[in-house]
Amino acid sequence: MSELFLVRHAQASYGTDDYDRLSGLGHRQARWLGEYFRERGLTFDRVVCGDMQRHRETAAGIFSGLRREPGDHHTDPDWNEFDFETLIRAFLEKHPQETPEPGAPVQSFTRVLRRSLIAWAEDRLEAALPERWTEFEERVQRGLLAATADGGGQRVLVVSSGGAISMALRQVLAAPASAMVQMNLQLRNSSISHLFVNAGGVHFSGFNHIPHLDHPERADSVTYY
Repeated sequence: MSELFLVRHAQASYGTDDYDRLSGLGHRQARWLGEYFRERGLTFDRVVCGDMQRHRETAAGIFSGLRREPGDHHTDPDWNEFDFETLIRAFLEKHPQETPEPGAPVQSFTRVLRRSLIAWAEDRLEAALPERWTEFEERVQRGLLAATADGGGQRVLVVSSGGAISMALRQVLAAPASAMVQMNLQLRNSSISHLFVNAGGVHFSGFNHIPHLDHPERADSVTYY
């Protein structure tokens, strides 16, 4: 029996000119997760990381908390996030009335993202896109197969993004596309989702856990972006 720990990147820099880097809180979230793993004696036989900056920085923070050198880890772009900015632009081109007002709360962005993802899954976005929904499905499936392919008895850590993790979980659960959208919007920064792998396949075990943030003094450290 192997275990797969799917970790969403820590808080990125939403609302800045470079989303794809961790905020100060994001660096702390990643380090706290590594400390949680170390306190419980959890070590990993393999580490797989998407090749986006926020993935790499999250992995580095986890290793810092583990008090381990980064060492060898496998970079797999199949675990990269979809291009949500392009999807939203394509959706708003067709539905300009859905464009949030300047300074609108983040919930307005979430609403547009949800509708953009549903339109993407239903192949209703006519603009040129970096990848179609089916292509995203296929590459996440490749990433999941690669992460679970090296024999039994291993504990594997995957650092990725909300969309890719949600797509992988949807595939394991054989759930509809709407399940991916719902999970994607629920995933918290630096959260852990857990799978077991054996000869019978890949099995769902846990979703969106943040035990390293489950402290009264860290109540304000739970984030989604």
